[in-house]
Amino acid sequence: MRLDDDDFSLFGLPRQQAQQRAEIDARWKALQAKVHPDKFSAEGAASQRQAMQWALRVNEAHQRLRDPLKRAAYLCELRGVPLLANENTRMPASFLMEQMAWREGLDEAATLAEVQSIDDQVAARETALLAEVGQLLDEADDAPAAAAQVRALMFIAKFRSDIDKRLEALENQ
Repeated sequence: MRLDDDDFSLFGLPRQQAQQRAEIDARWKALQAKVHPDKFSAEGAASQRQAMQWALRVNEAHQRLRDPLKRAAYLCELRGVPLLANENTRMPASFLMEQMAWREGLDEAATLAEVQSIDDQVAARETALLAEVGQLLDEADDAPAAAAQVRALMFIAKFRSDIDKRLEALENQ
């Protein structure tokens, strides 16, 4: 193990989108058991600092690998296609129209059931896009197309947080 290993190498996992969350979590626990700073308390400050670096590195890798969206973005970057999400916000017109319809629907929704219906639609679209990203990364080896879909998924994640806020507001009325 080296600090500069990619997350997949660090966790001993194949470099692919398709992963089992339980396997990621099990490997994280095993790595944490090896590098936790408490294990090095008797070995001095330098060993504890190094263990702290390792624990931080393992935790960062775990955060990326366990989240399918973060994992997909990371895979795109590893394959030479950084998302540049703040600089590249271009989306297909059809996706923008879909997103506008969702936003209008959310603005007009007056009941929990109406907001939940929109959330169900968005969740279904999110699931479909994640499956497409997995296929693009694992089977088609098309990181540029996957990166475009990951950017769309980032829009969806933001919109889902807006839906959650709206649901919370309606529940508190």
